[in-house]
Amino acid sequence: MITYWAILEKVRGSKLRLTKLDDEIYEHFKKEFPDFDPTATIDEDQMKSKEGKEKWRNFMMPYEKKVDDYNFGTMLRSNPKFEYGEKETIFGLRPADWRVR
Repeated sequence: MITYWAILEKVRGSKLRLTKLDDEIYEHFKKEFPDFDPTATIDEDQMKSKEGKEKWRNFMMPYEKKVDDYNFGTMLRSNPKFEYGEKETIFGLRPADWRVR
């Protein structure tokens, strides 16, 4: 988290590209999660519900043969208004950190 935060302090998140698939993944994300509000607090219970897990699984599966560790997780800030902290951090999918095959 410290390394990622240091990168975000230097490069605007919207300009940061970590893989050659970043744009494809982002467009796919917007299509699959059209109501996602990046300024809102993530509802962890909804994300980890049966329905939420199924939606994330369907989102991830197209990358199974394209991306190493496509189903690994990472720590996320649940609310972009706050820095990482015990109550502001959840575990989730890590598409921005994928290694492209």
